[in-house]
Parts: sequence; C-alpha cells; structure tokens
Amino acid sequence: MFQEYSRRAKSSAKSLWPAALLASVSVAAPAFAQPCTGPGAPSNTETKCLTAVHIPGNALRSFDISWANAGRAQYYLGDRSNAGIDIINTATNTFAGRLTGFVGVVLNANGTVNNAKSGPDGVTSHGSWVYGGDGNSTLKVFNLNSPQYYLPVQSIPTGGTTRVDEMALTTDGKLLLTANNAEDPPFATLFTANGDNGVSNVKAIQKISVDPTIIPAGFGLSLEQPAWEAKTARFYVSIPIIANNPAGCNYGQLTGPITCDGGMLVIDPAHPAAVYGAFDPATNTGVVPLSQCGPNGATVGPGSNLLLGCTPGNNPSNTTTLVINAISKNSSHIGGITGSDEVWFNPGDQRYYTGSSRQLNQSGMTAPALGVIDGSSVLVETIPQGSGSHSVAADCNRNTIYVPQVAPVSVVGSGGDTTGVSAGICGSMSGCVAVYIHPTNSNTACGAVFGSTSYYNAP
Repeated sequence: MFQEYSRRAKSSAKSLWPAALLASVSVAAPAFAQPCTGPGAPSNTETKCLTAVHIPGNALRSFDISWANAGRAQYYLGDRSNAGIDIINTATNTFAGRLTGFVGVVLNANGTVNNAKSGPDGVTSHGSWVYGGDGNSTLKVFNLNSPQYYLPVQSIPTGGTTRVDEMALTTDGKLLLTANNAEDPPFATLFTANGDNGVSNVKAIQKISVDPTIIPAGFGLSLEQPAWEAKTARFYVSIPIIANNPAGCNYGQLTGPITCDGGMLVIDPAHPAAVYGAFDPATNTGVVPLSQCGPNGATVGPGSNLLLGCTPGNNPSNTTTLVINAISKNSSHIGGITGSDEVWFNPGDQRYYTGSSRQLNQSGMTAPALGVIDGSSVLVETIPQGSGSHSVAADCNRNTIYVPQVAPVSVVGSGGDTTGVSAGICGSMSGCVAVYIHPTNSNTACGAVFGSTSYYNAP
C-alpha cells in the first residue's frame, strides 16, 4: 500500500523448508554489526528492539504488506526487491524461505519504483494457504503443505492492469476480499477461498466498485486495506478520499490541496453488490463518511472497534488516528500518531501497532515511526523507524512485532532510507525485518481465541 495515496502520480522452531528452496535464495553470509542500535532502539520504551532478520538476495529497496500467522509461527513479507513473499520463522526469528513467481520491482522512466505495477503487494494467510497480490493484477495462491509450496498453485486475473493490493479473509478462511487500489476507478473482488481445504479452488464471485458520485473516476482515488469483523459479519474497507465529504471539498477536481476526508466501505459478503453507494443502516452496507480521516490501514480490535490509519498523505489536515465502532459507527480520534499505512491489532498484548511512515514530529516534518496504542485506544509510545517504514504485523503467541526496513539510499538509490535509522536497527546496510517485543505477563494466549477477528489464523 506504500505511497499509494489517493491522489497518485499510490509451530515449531524447526525449519519447515526444503534445502532446494533455501539453496535457491541463499547468498554468501556477510558480516553484520550488532543490530538494534540508534534512535530505532530506545531504552525507555515498553516495546523493545529484539533483533533484526536479514533477508538474502537483493538489498531491500521496495516492499509492501506483511502478515503473521501465529499458529504456524510464520511471518510473511511482500518483498518486491526479491520478487517474492519472504517467510520468517517467528519462533527462531530466522529467514525460512521465499514464495516465488511475482513480477518484482517495476521502475518508472525516472528510475523510481512504480508501486502500481510492482509486486508482491497485499499478503494474507489462513492455515496452510498464503494469498499474495501481484503487480500484474493477479492473485497468487500458495499451499505451504505442498512439496513445491514455493510455487503458486493458482494465479487468478482480476481484470485490471495494475496490482492486487490489500486483502482480508473471513475468520474461517473461506471468503477473500482484495482491492485493486491503483485502478482508476478502483475496485475490489470477492473470492471464494480455500478455508482448510487441501486443494485450491479459489474463484472470483463478484467485482465490487463504489458509486462514481462517491469515488469519481479520473482523479486517482483509491480503495485500501480491508478488515473482516466477525460479530457484524462484514468486510470494512478504508477509502482514503471520497467526494463531498464535506460538501464542496476538493478531491482533486480543483487546484490546491485535497480537503475531502475519506470513508469506510461496508460489504456484506453473503449478499455482495456490484456497486455500493451511501451507507444504508438497514443493511449495514455502503460507504460511511469519516470525519478528519483519510485512511489507508484498517484493523479490528476489542469490542468490534476498528482502528483506521489516517494519513496527511491523503488529506494534509488529517493528523490523528481514528477508531470507529463497527456496530454503532461511533468514532473517536487518537492524537499524537498519524500517517499510517498497514495497522495491526495484537490480541496477545491487547495493543494496536501502526506502520506510520508519515508520522509527524513536533515541527510538522515527516518522522517515520512504529506507533503503539493500547486496547482502550490510548497512545502508549512511538518508536523512530527508517524511511518508508509502513508495514507491520505481530505474532500474538510471542508478542513479537515485525517492521521491515529498507536499505539506505546510498545503497539502493531512490526509495532507500534517508534517515540513517534503518542501518542502526538492522546492523547492516542491506535492510532487514526489525523484530520488536513487548514483554508482558498478561498474554491472552491468542491461540485460544483464533477466529474472533480477521487475522487470527488457525494452524
């Protein structure tokens, strides 16, 4: 989802992976300095920098969404720099393998990364199945229990020309919603997914769009991260900017900065519509206008509350984070944290984590951070991160939090870290996945509550 703002130019500790795959991605092991140093590893925070996992192959220049499946002790990262989904063993915090077959980094004419065409992008999982969105508008499906798990068992076109980005699964893993956020106008696709089946049979059910009076075509507007909320049995999708919110606002049809706020699309997968309009409380479907929030990220926390990652990258005046209840639609703002892309709720420690690449410092300048918010929606702390640090996921059995870091700009050029923070966190100049930990005696044993929200994945 990174840099896809609406106005675009957007188990066990043992290795589960065969030697053949590890050999295909292995490189000579460089000497690394000690990780977890510098501003990204403060000593006065509750959330501590534990280690850094180094990714073999190309230095990290471009990555996107990540996902954790605590039941399998695995973390997955959409690594465009190496054209695959990287797998980290969260029990040992070591690289375990890579899912292949993606287009990788696609460059613009000026040498910058074309986010709309690069892949992988969105990632999610249920049981042995991993789903990844690619830059060529295909959904790729992998079976981790297959002898050739690193090759996709299905590659399904969605009918677009740009990437399949953010996605979410129902609790049982039987329905999947994806967003083609870079299409103009954007659209979502509802699929049947594999649940706990041993054979893949993923099929598109319905292409979903939003009424053009709400998302007008021709202005690069977007659909972003969806989340599944089990109590209401609905998908909730972040919309960064919608027209006429408030009335007469600028969504790109006028000169000057964007002044329209975003919305939240509510989808009933049992009765999917081809086109959604304004919110209908009778059916609990349609687009809910948001106040002072143009969101990218979405996650479900306690009490059917959704935390939405608002960002000034969509609307410059949006400088907070929003929590909205899926049932009542009542909302409140969290001050001190903004600019988030992927956001994640960790039931193991009852905290939200935000990949806030556009967090603002006291001078109003961009200062990327990992945001930590407790389950009652109170900001606990922010921890400095390298440039472009927009992706986050947590293993709820271990209370470890995973935050990918790009390599320094001096190594990879455009898209690299310009802050110097990533090198200290990683202990190297090649980028890494930073591992943070929140030591707590109040772990809710997330394995016992799988199914209560969208991302608790059974083993």
